[in-house]
Amino acid sequence: MQLLHIDSSVLGPHSASRALSAEIVAKQVALHPGIQVTHRDLAADAALHLSSAHLAAAQGGAIEDPSLRQDLAKGGSYLEELLRADIVVIGAPMYNFTIPSQLKAWIDRVLVAGKTFRYGPSGPEGLLSAKTKVFIASSRGNVYQAGSPNAALDHQESYLRGVLAFIGLTDVTIVRAEGLAFGPEAKAAAMSKARENIAAMLA
Repeated sequence: MQLLHIDSSVLGPHSASRALSAEIVAKQVALHPGIQVTHRDLAADAALHLSSAHLAAAQGGAIEDPSLRQDLAKGGSYLEELLRADIVVIGAPMYNFTIPSQLKAWIDRVLVAGKTFRYGPSGPEGLLSAKTKVFIASSRGNVYQAGSPNAALDHQESYLRGVLAFIGLTDVTIVRAEGLAFGPEAKAAAMSKARENIAAMLA
């Protein structure tokens, strides 16, 4: 089995999402002895954002810029890692109501027509296996759960669920720690609850 572990927070050792994603990975390794783990730190080694040069290269255009060639190879690696993953763990903090731009850059490299989705007679079809399990370690300073006054501002978890479903990944579990900016006690309580959810995982 293969596990793909993705982190995107820029906070390094101070990151709540990194702490939770690492604990989810540890739990999955314990549940699946022998599983192979690939870790991508998107903040430490970020892909370039898409440009006209990327799109031209995708259409068969000449690649003269060495940095573009290197970045295209990185994007290809992102795609291959996702295609062979049985389990995907994504550390995804909320930045300004959505995901970090580094994680968006990764998404732009793995949503590839003919590879992870296609358009059929009835519209788009995801090409990845619905058996692939996805775990999202979500951290937010405020509270955005359904029913809260800020729910409409959640373009983080809702976006990730939509993107993943678009390519066929519908088995998604979110481990959430929110209200982290409400003070030390609230943060500790939120992280404790998230860790309880991780400990209770059976698969």
